Formats: sequence, structure tokens, C-alpha cells
Amino acid sequence: MSRLRVTPTRGQGRDRLYVSLRDGTTVAWYDKDTGRVSVLSGAGRDEVLSALAPYLTGEVTVGPPRVPTPADLDRLALHPDDDLAPNRPGEALHAELAELAEPTELTEPDAPRAAGSARPSRSSSSSLSSLSSLSSLSAPLSPSSPLWRRWHQDPRRAELLAQETVGDRLDGLEGAGWRVLHSIPLPGAARIDHLAIGPAGILAVRTLPARKRRVGVDDPLVRVGRAAPAPHLRWARRAAERAARALAAEVRPVLAVVEPGRLDVLPAPADVRILRDTEIAALASAGGVLKPADIESLYATARDRHSWLRV
Repeated sequence: MSRLRVTPTRGQGRDRLYVSLRDGTTVAWYDKDTGRVSVLSGAGRDEVLSALAPYLTGEVTVGPPRVPTPADLDRLALHPDDDLAPNRPGEALHAELAELAEPTELTEPDAPRAAGSARPSRSSSSSLSSLSSLSSLSAPLSPSSPLWRRWHQDPRRAELLAQETVGDRLDGLEGAGWRVLHSIPLPGAARIDHLAIGPAGILAVRTLPARKRRVGVDDPLVRVGRAAPAPHLRWARRAAERAARALAAEVRPVLAVVEPGRLDVLPAPADVRILRDTEIAALASAGGVLKPADIESLYATARDRHSWLRV
């Protein structure tokens, strides 16, 4: 039996296999994105490659770990509470929706109860003012219930799904040299939905859920379906301006429209890039603005929560 074990991990945009001794000491890792096997002391090259053999694909480079850059050292010194890299797309929305009960947990106050079950008093029933508080009752909600519809029609659920869609597509650019952050908190309770730093520059991405509806853009207003127009382009520009101050670099605003039935942009604004979510992958072939070292340095600054406190 080999004295080495292989453990897959994925986080912060990296897909790696770690090779460790039976006592948990890491002796090597395989970075799937770069095709590199980094070998530490404690195990031989041949032994590590033998343990990784079932997982290796294509050509790989084997050697010691690369020398850390100044950006790497800054990142290692960052306190976990100040590191924005672990933020999920729609992080704030996750927290808000977590306060609501799941539909399967919601219950009707006046529904029949099984024999022997306690019935809440009238005073306690009248005090239930939120969906989450209904989880203490016993009979499940009917799909025709107003409370059921309220949970399912909460606009934050559609917004979260849209942010996750855009976030996943942006994360897919990391193999092309991009670094991505999600749900960056700003002073005043504002947030930048996504920040992408890559060869084509820095993009502050605002997400707009459309769900098969017609989207009309008339700068600075954007109308989705029959809803009242909202100044989404103005908000996208404002987010980019604040990001530019935080990073001391040019940041371009982007409006990412998720699943529009039809997208009308006439005339197209010169400063805001408007993309369907399916067009984000094309950014992988764009470049000519930032070098890899600049990308890593800007990313190290952007992931630090303190960088955003005065913008």
C-alpha cells in the first residue's frame, strides 16, 4: 500500500490535488489549471507521480513550488476576516434569504392538525409576521397559499440566481488568466456584484435578471418587461468609479443581462459594455491591457476588505 494519499480540493478558482503522507503532511500538489506538479521535501518525484498517475491528464511540469511574488506574500498575510476572495456570488442575498424558511418548512396557521398536536394560541398566531416564524406550525403550506407564492415570487431569489449564473461564467475565465471577486461590500450598504481583473482590464459587473423578458436600454434607464425603468447604467458607472478609486486603476462598467428574451440597446452607450450572460465566455480571448503580474497585484489589493472602506 502506498504511503501517500491524494485529496482533491477546489477553492478560490483553483482545482488542485494534494498529495500527503499518512500523518497528513503535504508533500506535493497538482494544479490542474496550470498542469504543474509541485514537489516538496518528504517524498520522491517518482513516488509522487506514481500516486498522481490516475489523475494526470496531458503534459505536466514537475518541479519545486514557484517563488512567491509580492502579491502572493500580501495575500498570505491577509487576515481571513478581511479576505473577500471566499465570497460567493450574491453573498449578501444568501444571508437575507437564509432568514426565510424553505417552502417545505412553511406551514399554514389554520390548517388541520394531527390528533394530539398542540394548537398555537390566537395571540401567538397573530404575532407571526414573517415567513420564517411560520416554521413552528405543523401543517405544510399549499402551493395555492399566498405565503407560498410570496416565498417563490420574492425578487431576491431571481436576483440571486442571476448573480450565480454570471458568477459561474466569470469564474470560468480564470483559466484564461482572469481573477474574479464577488459581492464586494462598499460603504453605505452598496455592493459591486462582480469584479473581474484580467488581460482585457478591470471590469465592474452589474447583474440584471431578465428571465425571458424583453430588455430595453435607453441610457441611463433600463426597462425589463413591463416593470418601471430603472437607472441601471448609472448604477453600473457608479460602481466602476468607486472601484477605480479603490484600485487606482481604470475600471470599465459592465451590465450583464441574464437570460433576456430580447435585448434592445439603441443607441449603445460608449462607456458601458452590455453583455448577455452567454457572451461572457468570449472575454477569454480578449487581452492587451494588463500583464499577469499586474493582474495578480491588483487582485491582491481588491481582495483586501480595507481597500474598499473609503470609496
